[in-house]
Amino acid sequence: MQKNPNPAGVEQAAAIKKVLVLCTGNSCRSQIAEGYLRYFGGDKAGIYSAGVEMHGVNPNAIATMKEDGIDISSHTSNHIDEYRKIDFDFVITVCDHAKERCPIFPLATIRFHHNFRDPAKATGTDEAVEQQFRQVRQQIKDYCRKFVSDNL
Repeated sequence: MQKNPNPAGVEQAAAIKKVLVLCTGNSCRSQIAEGYLRYFGGDKAGIYSAGVEMHGVNPNAIATMKEDGIDISSHTSNHIDEYRKIDFDFVITVCDHAKERCPIFPLATIRFHHNFRDPAKATGTDEAVEQQFRQVRQQIKDYCRKFVSDNL
């Protein structure tokens, strides 16, 4: 007779994966990605975002996410150093600058990279800037949906 490794049918909670999204200033792209990863990932992961610098959360990022039904208005801009003691399962860099300046993480950390255009650098009319934010938002949304599907 085989011994039941899970007596009384007690469910064992799977370890929650920890995901860090890293960008230059933690103001737009990483904030948008954090919002979508939380949305698509639900309780499957702990989601964090940070920057190699801190620029504050961009009001246009908040507005463009609100258009899509996701509230990131309570997010804060955080520096990577705040998370030095967390063993992340995944680190996603969302710009080349952050990838180049990304600190060393434990070998077990799986890194992903996608260079999204910085919507904070958009110029032109208010409508043109909003459109660029929407385009980048959609790209990040698609990336995050696939990331969650493939990895969480």
